This record gives sequence, C-alpha cells and structure tokens, in this order.
Amino acid sequence: MMLQIETLSVHRGAIQALRGVSLTVAEGEIVSLVGANGAGKSTLLYTIAGVLAPTAGRISFQGQELRHMRAERLARLGISLVPEGRQVFGALSVLDNLALGSYALHAGRWSELLGGVGRLLKQDATRRRLDEVFALFPILQERQTQAAGSLSGGEQQMLAIGRGLMSSPRLLLVDELSMGLAPTLVAQLFGLLGRLREMGLTILLVEQDARAALKVADRGYIMETGRIVAEGPAADLLRSDRIQRAYLGGIA
Repeated sequence: MMLQIETLSVHRGAIQALRGVSLTVAEGEIVSLVGANGAGKSTLLYTIAGVLAPTAGRISFQGQELRHMRAERLARLGISLVPEGRQVFGALSVLDNLALGSYALHAGRWSELLGGVGRLLKQDATRRRLDEVFALFPILQERQTQAAGSLSGGEQQMLAIGRGLMSSPRLLLVDELSMGLAPTLVAQLFGLLGRLREMGLTILLVEQDARAALKVADRGYIMETGRIVAEGPAADLLRSDRIQRAYLGGIA
C-alpha cells in the first residue's frame, strides 16, 4: 500500500479537526475525498504533506512512518501538494515558480535556494522536469517569462500543478482542483488527472465538486465533521441513493 493512515487525529487550537481517520491509497490509484466545507478534507491533505502535525494516529508512505517528518523531507520521499487557492508566487515569473518546485530534486539543499533560482535552472534534473511540465502545459512555456500574478485563474492552476510535478512525486495531493474555474477548463484538468495516472502518479484528490471527483476516481471517501462516514469504489458511491441525497445534490 502506498499510503496508509490509521486512526489519525488532528487539533487546530481547541478544535479537533480530524477524529480517528483511517484510509488507504494504493499505488496507481486516484482516490477522492469529498464532503462539505469544514469536514476536514484539506486538513487531512496538509497533515499528510507535513504542514500540520497530528496529535494521534499513524501515517505511513510505502511502509515508512511519516508522522514526525518535516515537509521538505516528505517532498524528497515523493509526496507533493498542490494547495487550495494555487498559492503561486505572483511577483516571480512562471519559470521561476516552476524552478522552485524542483527544490526537492536537489536533496533539499538550502544552498540551491541561496544561490538563486538561476542556480536551480542550471541543474539537469530541473531542465528535464521543465520539459515534461511544458509538454503537459504548452501555455506555461509560452508565458514562462510572464509574472505568475498576471496569469488567469486557470493558468495559475496549471502552474500550481506544474510546480507540484517539478519534484518528480510519486503521490500527488491535490486540493480543490476546480475552485473558481470555468467548466470547460475544469473538464480539461480532470482529464489531466487520468493522464498523470497513466504516467505513473498516484493521486489523492480533495474536490468541492463531489460528483466530478468521484467520476474520475477509482475509490472515494466521504468525510463529515472530521470523520470518514462512507467509503468504497467510486462507482458504487455514485450509485448509492443515500450518498446521492446527502452529498451529491439529489438523484442524477
């Protein structure tokens, strides 16, 4: 099992955001986490990525315990987070944003960053990953010298995904892929997830559009108030009358 989470709990101040969450993600799967705002989905992703610290439970990645690892070490192991809201560096160019995503390729050496983004761009591994990202997103290659803050929302989402791919991850954590984007672009990005899986990536997806998230996934988990309340093959969840009424806006 690539990712295994057992009875994970997380507190954010006085609030218990996750309550004994357990889930698995097998290599090559797309697994979707769905649920209402505040259910704990994003908290779970950020805890896996090492941004938040759990208060109880266990996280393992390819058999290795992750609970006390720093985020940069997790990136070197092959876990990459595409955060909610894109969070690109608006004043930096598209190229510089992508180059910063390759930090983990260079053993996380601070000297690489202290030497400036140009130093990262001189690395062969960075150049190879850039070629791969530009093949996926030709618009980013066209606009590589442009400030990231001047891109459209959709282009910034492409940049955020591309930056996440620059570290050559095995597991991609994607938080709210479709937020604020036009339906045609959302369809394009969901199609990209399938292509990334074909390229060997494993994907754990948090998505506000529960129906779309389950359609692209192999399996799904439904979260409510910090707990997993349902799980199973995504197709079965989509067919469930109870799930349809409670989480998918009625029978489709």
